Amino acid sequence: MSSTKLSAVLPVLSTLGLASLVFIAPTSYAEQKPLPTLDNNQFNVCLDNLSQSSAFASVKDTLAQYRPAQGDPSVLESLDYQPEFQKEPWDYLASLVDEERVIDGIAASERYADVLARIEAQYGVNRYDVLGVWGVESDFGTTLGKKEVVQSLATLSCFGRRQSYFRSEYVSALKILKQGDIAPNDFKGSWAGAFGQTQFMPSTFLQLAQDFDGDGRKDLVNSQADALASTANFLKNSGYQSGQPWGYEVRLPANINASNDRKNKQPISHWRNLGITLVDGSELPDSLSNAGLLLPAGKNGPAFLVGRNFDAFYAYNASENYALAIAHLSDRIEQQNTDVDFATPWPTDDPGLSRKQSRELQQALNLLGYDIGEVDGIIGDGTRRAIQQYQTDNGLTPDGRAGKKIHQHLMNITANMPQHGSEPADEAQHTADDDQLATGNAHSASKKISETKSGLSKLLQIKSLTAILIGLFIVLVIALVSRRKR
Repeated sequence: MSSTKLSAVLPVLSTLGLASLVFIAPTSYAEQKPLPTLDNNQFNVCLDNLSQSSAFASVKDTLAQYRPAQGDPSVLESLDYQPEFQKEPWDYLASLVDEERVIDGIAASERYADVLARIEAQYGVNRYDVLGVWGVESDFGTTLGKKEVVQSLATLSCFGRRQSYFRSEYVSALKILKQGDIAPNDFKGSWAGAFGQTQFMPSTFLQLAQDFDGDGRKDLVNSQADALASTANFLKNSGYQSGQPWGYEVRLPANINASNDRKNKQPISHWRNLGITLVDGSELPDSLSNAGLLLPAGKNGPAFLVGRNFDAFYAYNASENYALAIAHLSDRIEQQNTDVDFATPWPTDDPGLSRKQSRELQQALNLLGYDIGEVDGIIGDGTRRAIQQYQTDNGLTPDGRAGKKIHQHLMNITANMPQHGSEPADEAQHTADDDQLATGNAHSASKKISETKSGLSKLLQIKSLTAILIGLFIVLVIALVSRRKR
């Protein structure tokens, strides 16, 4: 299937997977809107009508079998979010490409080296680009989404905007259940219906999903091989060019007059003639046949020349920041480099936070009495409201921004407080998730458990020996007393 024919489907492949969540911002940090109320009678009438329509004829029985009893109002809340601001690229990339994710990606590249090599050979897609998608979409399979896909799509088919689109996805989801590729209990994902380790929409699954492990099912939820091969197949069908890089960071001459338009692809010789070099000043390589200029933050920030493979990343989720996150994570995993900064700094004095820094900020707010809810490293409504309240209480500009400035301020304030810096409960869960990929971490955890068991065993041995000695002492005393009586 050509990428032109797929163009209507591919840009919405991973709608509201892990990566797109960072675009959602509340309209007010101080207030939370109640969930919309759904008319359950209207919902049931809608499903009745759908079951009788020609579009659902092939899945009528499946619809009846998995028909939800009620809609999910929370998906409409997500559908109706209208962000008041768009995340700056430095904020977006800070949480998606951080030291933790690079380390996890390196571990994944080693653990799945064999299957990645076979995927690379069959589809012609660089294994590290596949890992970049996997890491950005679901943090290497640790964040798949908790929404019931069928319930979400049934709700969106009957309420809100874009009902026609979601009805098509609903039909596709029911076909997946009918085929038996995904077990009903595993069919969970984002609010919009994206699911699996690399967050495919149902219609894209039907077109491009692969059974790479040969078990007869295309299981993107439980089979890493199927999920990663399906991602490679998607990129290949989106125009990915084997053997070429996605692009590279470059240095611009001070007097350059070039627009930020990655779609305006030109030969590398064109960019050389304009005085553009690699960031170290060396000449642009010929590894890219044609490239466009990408300036995510304007001429004062990092600059990139990007090729066709960057466009394939963009097809996965229509955002240049998203595509750059995949590209950057891919590079760092391949280079085994946990320094996630670009050579040219972002034009800001208040950079974004990594997930570790976000957890530290949340923990500090909790210590100061500002309830942020769960310490999870995700900057959501609760954290922003707590920041804003803290800023108001302490004479700071109440913008609710979670950046390096407020992070450093809170670290200084809480530096000498009890429990500061201790591992929050969710961090232990994060570590447990990481252990599933990092064999070194798994060995370390196993070693700790073994040491604990060994310690307990030794303690029991000591207690048993003590009891024996006490018993012998008592017997000896009784014997001595008996001898004296004689």
